[in-house]
Amino acid sequence: MSPAPTPDGPAQPGDDAPFRPRRARWVGYPLAVLCVLAVVALSIALAHAPQSGWTGLDSASAVVFGILVAVGLVRLVGVRAVPTERALVVRNVVYTREVEWDAILGVRFSEESPWLTLDTDDGENLAVMAVQKADGAHAQAEGLRLARLVDRHAPQLGRDRGTPGA
Repeated sequence: MSPAPTPDGPAQPGDDAPFRPRRARWVGYPLAVLCVLAVVALSIALAHAPQSGWTGLDSASAVVFGILVAVGLVRLVGVRAVPTERALVVRNVVYTREVEWDAILGVRFSEESPWLTLDTDDGENLAVMAVQKADGAHAQAEGLRLARLVDRHAPQLGRDRGTPGA
């Protein structure tokens, strides 16, 4: 397990900004558009090709499939974590969970997880897919920022936890 991020000082400008992946968005959104364009172009080409047997229903089905794939890609890259005064709202691919600040016991990157993980007081480890190891130094900075936020909100809640993730 790699060392847990530790807060390094007081609140920084932008600490309350939403957490979002970088590389996934740079790849995912253009790929979603490319997928729809490719399926539409293929459908048109096959519909006009002699003896292809491609019908209007085939074209419509292919376009709907391409749109569904694009929607899936957008959902994958649309993960985020939004800090509020009361909680951290974590939107992963399938679900959204609101975790109150006092329920977060630690913030860490483990060796086996590609995402930042929150240790919560209910015994769960919640993946925060918005902070991805693939983003390198940016992900480490985001982990530190989230640790600062957790640390900043702990005293307000009457509970000093020390170093998050320890």
